[in-house]
Amino acid sequence: MSNRNPILLAFFILAAGFMTSCDSMKSDSNSSKPKARGGRGEILLVIDSLKYKGPVGDVLEGIFEEDIKGLVREESLFDIRRVDPRTMTRILKMAYNIIYVTTFDDKKPGSRQINALFSQQSREKAQEDPSLYMLRNEDEFAVGQEVIYLFGNNEQELINNLEKNKNKLQNLFEVRERKRLEQAIFSRTNGALESKGKKIFGLDLTIPASYQFVKEEDDNFMWARQPTPNTQRADISLFFYQTNYTSEEQVFPENIIKLRDEILKTRIFGDPAKPQSYLKTETQIPPSFRNINIDGHYAIEMRGQWKTNNVSMGGSFISYVVVDETVGKLYFMEGFLYYPNETHKSALREIEAILMATKFPGKQD
Repeated sequence: MSNRNPILLAFFILAAGFMTSCDSMKSDSNSSKPKARGGRGEILLVIDSLKYKGPVGDVLEGIFEEDIKGLVREESLFDIRRVDPRTMTRILKMAYNIIYVTTFDDKKPGSRQINALFSQQSREKAQEDPSLYMLRNEDEFAVGQEVIYLFGNNEQELINNLEKNKNKLQNLFEVRERKRLEQAIFSRTNGALESKGKKIFGLDLTIPASYQFVKEEDDNFMWARQPTPNTQRADISLFFYQTNYTSEEQVFPENIIKLRDEILKTRIFGDPAKPQSYLKTETQIPPSFRNINIDGHYAIEMRGQWKTNNVSMGGSFISYVVVDETVGKLYFMEGFLYYPNETHKSALREIEAILMATKFPGKQD
């Protein structure tokens, strides 16, 4: 199937209210296509060079290269590799994630090349409905690939739609990268740790085999760790804690920080022989919070930095506070890492994948 036909078909699907890819947008057979490839978190951005240097490029950078919240050093959400359409090759088209960007009024050579992929009917549909700005096409050039087309009739229209849908676009690739990572890290899991999690909390955990049990306590706490950091792998710890859910005030940001510090103060230390080396939240760099959903349950994500009380150690963490009103419980799940002088993005993505795979006992309506 040619590129033109899927895009034309997609416009009619979008007009009906669908913003996701569908089987009819795939080619009839993928048997002859290569497997998509590319680094984790990498996106190939295909856009005319001059357009990228203007306002559209600024907005794209603000979406896909936004700094990850809660980190000391600057690390972007995704690694962007920009390519002019005129230099696209067969090898580049095998990238795992590709985004084409254009506006139909642009006469620059690179944009004209992308615009040629759209039929006249497609452009007319965009003229009729300026809210249309994105098409998704799976396995277009390679198996396992996602190709996104971001378009507008003019630059201001495209910019408005991109800014309005910033979170959706970020989430699209965050979810895609998380699923990709799950396939790799969940190929082998630690059944003993998962059994302990079920026994203590009633939770269905999915923990990779590389993590080892450290300790449990009082039927409300469990700690696991992936030790021995090196230049290829961070020292990652996971811990789980539960308490009774009694008030909405428990999920106020200041109380989440307070609960975290209470959990850590008597349980996790920089040096086990020194009780005063307990871990605590670094408040000089305020943690960031956002509301999310995990397994159908309301949850709050907290990202920030940790440090030890009196030992020179520190790193990044992601916490999830999950409320399960059906069983009257509040669950605190966290992954924190120690990885000095290295980037934290990949390790944080691994923590996120593990914790968000948790299944909870209470059933939500």
